[in-house]
Order: sequence, then structure tokens, then C-alpha cells
Amino acid sequence: MDMELTVSFPGNKKVDASFKGFTIKTDQPATNGGEGTAPSPFDLFLASIGTCSGIYVLDFCTNRGISLENVRVVQTMKRDPETHLVTEVALRIELPKDFPDKYRDSLIRAVDLCTVKRHIKNPPAFTIEAVKAL
Repeated sequence: MDMELTVSFPGNKKVDASFKGFTIKTDQPATNGGEGTAPSPFDLFLASIGTCSGIYVLDFCTNRGISLENVRVVQTMKRDPETHLVTEVALRIELPKDFPDKYRDSLIRAVDLCTVKRHIKNPPAFTIEAVKAL
């Protein structure tokens, strides 16, 4: 199944993506010449990992009638100082004291199914071409 996402350039360092009826706005921070009005594309990439993990936590708890009060996912990243690339992403699921211990390992396995993480571990092939408009 093919999917299409369209990128547009509304001004300065802003780059927007239109996908599935939504407009996803990005901008660069002021330190990079932008206005800082929206997350950077890389910030959205990192957020997609955490929020994807979060949906698996949400579904897991909801399906078992477990309250999400005091549950959160904290994502930390380590970056290589030379390449500036992220070398490690750690996800910590913070649970309330009354979270049932019998579900802890199952919850971790559920979060491990995150679709974004699975795509990173098995990346798609990329092709790039430049074509002139008709």
C-alpha cells in the first residue's frame, strides 16, 4: 500500500508536512536561524518514539482496567559528541506503587512492539529523486 506525505515551505526555516488530513508544522530553533514556533523535524522523530511507546502503555493498561494515573514514560537519549547522532534511546516506564507486579514484564514486552522502534530496527529503503514539474 502506497502512502503519500507532501512537504511545503511556509517561510523562513518552517517546513510543514501534510499527511492524512493533518498539517504537521516544524521550525528550527532561533539558534539555527528559525523562529522556534514548532518542534524541529528531529524533535518530532524523537517524540514519535516516546509517544508510540506511550500508546502501547495506554492500550496495555486500558485493556486490563489499570488506571493511568501516575503512569508516564520518560525517554532519555545519549548522543555521540563527535557525530552528534543519537547512540542510545532509553525508555523508563514509571509506575505507581500499586501497579500489579505480575504485569511488569508483560508491559515491557508490549512496549517493545512499538511500531516506530520496529521501523528503526528494520529501516525502510530510501530513494531520492528530483523531477521538474510538468
